[in-house]
Amino acid sequence: MDVQKFKEIIRRRKETNDEYDYGVELCWKEEIEILSEDVPSTVAYFKNDCTADEFAWICEIIDDLAAETQSREIVECYKNLGKKYPDVAKTFNFSGCVKYAEAALVDDANV
Repeated sequence: MDVQKFKEIIRRRKETNDEYDYGVELCWKEEIEILSEDVPSTVAYFKNDCTADEFAWICEIIDDLAAETQSREIVECYKNLGKKYPDVAKTFNFSGCVKYAEAALVDDANV
């Protein structure tokens, strides 16, 4: 995972007006691409290096990231970030983000 590139995309996302759907979606697509290209390094990043600010921005794409990677470990790491940064998790619908991310995982028993 290219952490510097991810940080750059987060910076661009912060500067993108929420009303500019195309720009927002472009940032989301790039975030998902970077975070899904190497799941083990993304898991390590979530566990060790993800900042509170980055955690907050990941909420926008965690369900799509879960759908793309089908990684329960990424979702679990994201849930742990909510425990690590509880004050940040209170600023958005953290439980809803987790619920949608978990729902995006394909249940092997139902396949």
